[in-house]
Amino acid sequence: KDFEKVFFEVMTQCETVYFNTNEHYRANVETETREARFIKWCKEQYPAHRVAKSNPILQRLRSIKDPIELDLMQQACDITEKAFRRALKFVKPGVWEYEIEAEYWHEMIRNRSRGFAYTPIIASGKNANVLHYIENNQQCKEGELILLDTGAEYANYSSDLSRTIPVSGKYTKRQKEVYNAVNRVKNEATKMLVPGTIWADYHVEVGKLMTSELLGLGLLDKADVQNENPDWPAYKKYFMHGTSHHIGLDTHDYGLLHEPMEANMVFTVEPGIYLPDEGFGIRLEDDVVIQEKGEPFNLMRNIPIEADEIEDIMNS
Repeated sequence: KDFEKVFFEVMTQCETVYFNTNEHYRANVETETREARFIKWCKEQYPAHRVAKSNPILQRLRSIKDPIELDLMQQACDITEKAFRRALKFVKPGVWEYEIEAEYWHEMIRNRSRGFAYTPIIASGKNANVLHYIENNQQCKEGELILLDTGAEYANYSSDLSRTIPVSGKYTKRQKEVYNAVNRVKNEATKMLVPGTIWADYHVEVGKLMTSELLGLGLLDKADVQNENPDWPAYKKYFMHGTSHHIGLDTHDYGLLHEPMEANMVFTVEPGIYLPDEGFGIRLEDDVVIQEKGEPFNLMRNIPIEADEIEDIMNS
């Protein structure tokens, strides 16, 4: 009753009410939410007021980070780096996926993170071909790769890292070929994240990069590309998800997707190649900040990503 009294006093002094509605591009809500019930009640109680959406305002506010937000996100990424380096030292044949997850938890908590920003993916072997594998209950075998999609939360801000490492501490020739192909796509895609870039155009260009690499790996041939369905290009057989998403207060954050990119937006860059028939999948991911000029600033620039560096750390 106190709320209704105070709310009435506020409503007598305004003409427009801005409502919060879930317009996230991944939203799929079939039940009536608390917000929906409140909107219905408010319209019944105050039918003469104008109503408007708060979402466009909030999307813009959350899309473009201020320096304090960027500092907190850098700290989240730094904690993620410490946890990843700990995992590199821990992994060997015979460990369990959940044991690796526990190593991450330990390092995150001891560095004042509240833990993972999202449910972690510790996917060894063929499990890496399940995009959102979260069981983390299999034993890691010699010769396999482990896809680690993990990120610490710090002060309510997320980080989102993907690395793919060899259980035995050394990639096979084929694994390294695919790994380096994914890394090249990531590096070239990152360069496209500059002010003025259009979201849809960006993903088309990344698809071209990936197609070139898949041809080089012998996974596609020219006929596959020439005869591809424009709505589902040939490369999507091996790389079926998006390359980037906004990140901030949420891992998959609200953000402007239909306007040109702007400075101080923060995106992931996360190409992958998934090969069920070969028993492994590789994804590499960093979080980057768009700059006023030049290439983006990589918040994960200090986290090992080159295959040789990962092997050196695991065997040191």
